[in-house]
Amino acid sequence: MIDEGRALFVQIAESVEDSIVDGSLPEDTRAPSTNELAAFYRINPATAAKGVNMLVEKGVLVKRRGIGMFVAVGARESLRAERRAAFAARFIQPLLAEAHTLGLSADELAAMVRDQAAAHPTSTPEGGAR
Repeated sequence: MIDEGRALFVQIAESVEDSIVDGSLPEDTRAPSTNELAAFYRINPATAAKGVNMLVEKGVLVKRRGIGMFVAVGARESLRAERRAAFAARFIQPLLAEAHTLGLSADELAAMVRDQAAAHPTSTPEGGAR
């Protein structure tokens, strides 16, 4: 999981976010502590704390004094909306630009997407990736 080219604390935050988005870390449940994250990833607790603090600043995690960090109510949908916007910017906008260059109509493009989706199903009934 550790990518040498990216800051560790960012990777820790993204890993926690992934768990929230996929539902394995539900809202209003206790999140892993800084020490637990540090031990699991074999990193300095200060680095893990920086990742956790990043999520607190985003409103994804909330601190409950004396108890620990918890996943904020609404965090999953907030993260999903953030990721949908990033997906659109990274993939949909270039797709639309290329479709325009090729002279494809919206209906033709939608048909191509439907055909590809039917040929390569990758979604579960809940809308998540397999």
